[in-house]
Amino acid sequence: MAALELLFHGMLSARDIPQGEVWMSTDGNACVSWLAPDARHSLGGLIQKLRWLPFIVTVCGLSRLTRGLAIMEAMEKNHPHERHFYLALIAVSPEYHGIGLGSRLLKATLKQIDLAGLGAYVESSNPKNATFYERSGFVALKNIAPVGAPSLIAMWRNGK
Repeated sequence: MAALELLFHGMLSARDIPQGEVWMSTDGNACVSWLAPDARHSLGGLIQKLRWLPFIVTVCGLSRLTRGLAIMEAMEKNHPHERHFYLALIAVSPEYHGIGLGSRLLKATLKQIDLAGLGAYVESSNPKNATFYERSGFVALKNIAPVGAPSLIAMWRNGK
């Protein structure tokens, strides 16, 4: 759990997510974080990747470094090129799972995205979550399966 918390903190702080792109429920038990259409979606070139290396080792550990790098490379390679919002993370406190808090927060943020008329993209690391995203209009595009790493389901939602 500590590694996951560290990963989310690193993702949010390193990407300079602008105010208004991280949404939280009033009780603080759920949040959704979107990267805006013009935000960086990749780690960049070799120099930038080397700067990320200590962070990746901290999160993944040396034994899983290759796996972490494979996942990041596959995500970058398969990321859509058209302007869109990218769902970086959605999280709900475990004691609030299953009561619709995440769904309500996701739908509220998607209304804002619809006003912009742009699509939305997410990679789901858990196949069980595909149905959750499908209920909000996402469609599975493909399975991203990096060698030696868990697969991800790339999902897209057209703008309204």
